[in-house]
Amino acid sequence: MLYLIDASYFVFRAWFSMPDDMVDPDGNPVNAMYGFTRFLGDFLENTNPEYVGVAFDTSLSTCFRNEIYPDYKANRDPAPEELKQQFARCRAVTRAFGLAEYAEQRFEADDIIGTLVVTMRERGMPSTILSRDKDLLQLLDAGDAMWDYAGGKRTHYKDVREYIGVHAEQVVDYLALAGDSVDNIPGVPGVGPKTASALLAHFETLDNIYDRLEEVAGVPVRGAAKLANRLTEHRESAFLSRRLTQIKCDVPVEADPDAVSRDAPDLDELNTLYDEANFGQTLRRQADRVAERF
Repeated sequence: MLYLIDASYFVFRAWFSMPDDMVDPDGNPVNAMYGFTRFLGDFLENTNPEYVGVAFDTSLSTCFRNEIYPDYKANRDPAPEELKQQFARCRAVTRAFGLAEYAEQRFEADDIIGTLVVTMRERGMPSTILSRDKDLLQLLDAGDAMWDYAGGKRTHYKDVREYIGVHAEQVVDYLALAGDSVDNIPGVPGVGPKTASALLAHFETLDNIYDRLEEVAGVPVRGAAKLANRLTEHRESAFLSRRLTQIKCDVPVEADPDAVSRDAPDLDELNTLYDEANFGQTLRRQADRVAERF
């Protein structure tokens, strides 16, 4: 089993959940670094995985999706400098734990994860993705799962329809129709999750919907009589949204079993990083336990 960590989710989660008065000797915040490190150590100690990849986002404005649609994620505030500087430290901790660490300027962590999932699947290895990002559900196949680590819930391929209302293979088209306010993806105005699910239950794919618009009025959803006109009017937005929501699975990263095979934690390097961050003994003892289990 390959475990793939959506690192930015856990860094942001730590940033919002840990006290903001945690600082290093120079007064720089280290709360996100602390929370991320604690999560990573806990995961390694309790799971003791053999294959792990950790993917980071590098920018909200340099992704190839911004070239397609400049307003992609434009509704999000830039990460504050106090958080940006902690990402580099989180990446250093990841490497010191002996884990494969990935980041690409033009691609998002989702795309890196997608590339690793597909490449390793071709080699017979299923994946478990640690995240809560519903976009990643599109990557699941038989044997795969998405793990909400903090919530303790795993969503397997067979569970996706119950969880989101469509099958894993339909997630991209579902988001193309319903849009995604979190990422500022427009979708088709007036088409919400229930309508998108009903359309895909009847037509299976976005292409089929547009090939058979004359059937839309018969779909059992509110406002079905006017829905075909709305879909026609916003056709360009629907297909643009699909391009934005579809995860790229051919990012030029090292994707093979050797690349994602864990190395032993470098305790000297970890202790140096912890010294620089003014961390106490709790994380050091945790790192020792991880090393003992390796």
